[in-house]
Amino acid sequence: MICQTDRRGLGFDQIFEWRMADDRKDQLTAGDLLANSMLYREFQAEREEILRHKWLESEKAGRDIGFEQALTDWIVHHRSKWRKARQGQSAHQPA
Repeated sequence: MICQTDRRGLGFDQIFEWRMADDRKDQLTAGDLLANSMLYREFQAEREEILRHKWLESEKAGRDIGFEQALTDWIVHHRSKWRKARQGQSAHQPA
């Protein structure tokens, strides 16, 4: 097979592999994008609040109330107030 070379003596395949490797350095992984996404950070913060609520309500009940019950109760009784407080916090933070 005949391989064309450039002025530096590199073959097309070598140049292609070199450029592909270089391009990969600039790309963020899906995990990086997810971890840095505002939506995902909000999801994580909300999940932490639900787990905290689950723990508190389970302590009151003297048994594990389960995630679904905690989630439902938190959404009905606390979510809107929690979100308003979060939005107020983010509005006062410098960019």
